Amino acid sequence: MKKVLLVTASLIALAAVAPASAADLAARPYTKAPPMVASVYDWTGFYIGINGGWGTSHNSWTNTAVGGVPFAPLSEGSHDADGGTVGGQIGYRWQAGGWVFGLEAQGNWADFKGSNASAAFALLDNRTKIDSFGLFTGQIGYAWNTTLFYVKGGAAVTDSKYEGLTAGALVDSASDTRWGGTVGVGLEYAFAPGWSAAVEYDHLFMGNNSYTLVTPTGINSRTDDIKQNVDLVTVRLNYKFGGPVVPRY
Repeated sequence: MKKVLLVTASLIALAAVAPASAADLAARPYTKAPPMVASVYDWTGFYIGINGGWGTSHNSWTNTAVGGVPFAPLSEGSHDADGGTVGGQIGYRWQAGGWVFGLEAQGNWADFKGSNASAAFALLDNRTKIDSFGLFTGQIGYAWNTTLFYVKGGAAVTDSKYEGLTAGALVDSASDTRWGGTVGVGLEYAFAPGWSAAVEYDHLFMGNNSYTLVTPTGINSRTDDIKQNVDLVTVRLNYKFGGPVVPRY
């Protein structure tokens, strides 16, 4: 009986002490979860890249003189000069909110060639060649994080050659670095920090210029007004210098 009373007393003592011990335990502090941070691509910075694709130039020839003697304009017909192109570009962009502004210079080697039989001179073929071109443009676009849609416009220059051929032999020729304007549109996607790829279309308005074609011996052969336009489709790969992402809370 005495042992039972001792055990009962011990249990009562433990029950009295247990609530006090629980009260003495420190409450676990509440820790607020950190805010979510999204990585947003920043298009601001200098970039350099390469491009390649295809182009076509529409050329219309109108004869206005033969041997330096002018007469009523006579159409010689038109042709497209087609071929591939490869080159590079360098530029700078800055971003304000979703809007992106930029300046760019582009230089390309080209192999655009085409010809047609002259409608004014029998047995004569007129051929146009574009060996290179350059674009100097401003850009404005809108970015959805890593996707950028932009339009561009500015100056264009082509290195063009104009030749008259008979049975493949050179009869007369002229060459010129001619200036004009350009407008274009592109869609660019940043697929890795600093790296982006784009598809771009450009139209070049090269105007209507007058050229005197000269024989291989240096004699003035004929004078033609040649109107030229160029269409380009290129794929571009750019690398941008600087931090590619900024945190947004």
